[in-house]
Amino acid sequence: MSQELKEKSLIPDAPATSVASGAPGDAGLDGRILLALHAAAEKKALDPVVLDLRAIASFTDFFVITSGANRRQVQAISDGVVEQLKKNGTRAARVEGYQTAEWILVDYGDFILHVFDEKARRFYDLERLWREAVRVEVPDGAAEARP
Repeated sequence: MSQELKEKSLIPDAPATSVASGAPGDAGLDGRILLALHAAAEKKALDPVVLDLRAIASFTDFFVITSGANRRQVQAISDGVVEQLKKNGTRAARVEGYQTAEWILVDYGDFILHVFDEKARRFYDLERLWREAVRVEVPDGAAEARP
């Protein structure tokens, strides 16, 4: 039994722009991602970014990246997102880095939340490392705290 393997370039032909629609190459932001963005915003998360990795990675569909100004805020952002998603029936598969709170990774399977302190975010620079990913335009109000 032989399988035909297809080679796929890591550099997309199209520029990194997107709108929410659900088709490959478009954002199609899941309600859980929007809820995560709202929960992070309620904890005053800084500079939220969503990267669509569907065209270049098989381990997850999206990265949700945000920052906090200090260790306590980084932990509070992570706690807020985990709590809100848990209330809505979604449990994190794995949480890493919580104790040091330099970079907390919360794995939800089809998306991964990365919460950095500002210094670690500049150092690891996931946006540059995953520059082939489509940077998703966060819908108006999605990264704002609810009244």
